[in-house]
Amino acid sequence: MQANPILGESPELQAVLRAAQLVAKADCPVLILGESGTGKEELARRLHRFSPRADGPFVAVNCGALPAELAESELFGHRRGAFTGADRDHPGFVGAAEGGTLFLDEIGDLPLPLQPKLLRFLERGERQALGESRARTANVRVLAATHRDLHDAADQGLFRRDLFYRLHVVPLELPPLRLRGSDVLLLADHFLAEFARAHDASAPRLNRAARQALRSHSWPGNVRELRHLCERLVLLLPGQLLGPENLGLRAGQAAPADRRGTPSGLVELPVEGLEFEALEHDLLRQAMERARGCKARAARLLGLSRNTLLYRLKKHAIEG
Repeated sequence: MQANPILGESPELQAVLRAAQLVAKADCPVLILGESGTGKEELARRLHRFSPRADGPFVAVNCGALPAELAESELFGHRRGAFTGADRDHPGFVGAAEGGTLFLDEIGDLPLPLQPKLLRFLERGERQALGESRARTANVRVLAATHRDLHDAADQGLFRRDLFYRLHVVPLELPPLRLRGSDVLLLADHFLAEFARAHDASAPRLNRAARQALRSHSWPGNVRELRHLCERLVLLLPGQLLGPENLGLRAGQAAPADRRGTPSGLVELPVEGLEFEALEHDLLRQAMERARGCKARAARLLGLSRNTLLYRLKKHAIEG
């Protein structure tokens, strides 16, 4: 099955994709942010596909899966005899990505002792395998991704601040599915059709109540959760007309927008109503003032992704 496309028409997602199109051709690091399951690796593959390195290799590494004692060898390689058990030369992930793109997923989990070596590689464009006497030039573009707050990790001494700033040249933040509106229905239709083809089955159909249930769900697992649900529906209920009871969504996981709409929510709608655009403008202004202009902090105060905040600031002509 082919790599998953990044589908969606929401302004929040489209803002990210436009930014990605601009930086794809620039040979600089990109830090992809977002919750688990939002499609960070798919965005990295998209950046590679539209870059001058598209004909080169794309090598993905899960930094959290690197064993601490072998992490340097796995990343930068080793020469035969460099240590017990090294019976042949090994290029490492950096060597394997020569001429292409190295994607460091979950960069926040990279072992701390390896972080200065990665920083040196990024700054000098050189790699030195274990057992080699001299460094050699490396022609590799680095993309990194994380669901962690690297600012907090740096404050706690778990991530080097200089490495963070080196990776943070161009940050792209994918919005969570719960903030993407009707994209969930577009994605559900796509995944159902995709898995129907893959499993040679008839795609289930969703009635109006089922589609509303998909819209109302908070999707803690984001696009990955929706994708797995659609495959399960194709396998277990092919060709059937489905209602909410067939989806198996956990009760109590309604999207935040639905909870806020109830009288017991954070804000109660005045009897006389209100001007929503004015309220949104005022909340954005307050958040920016409280965060002293820091957009990342203002986004956290409002429960928005950074790109959603940027979109809304532009919409209301609020200067950052």
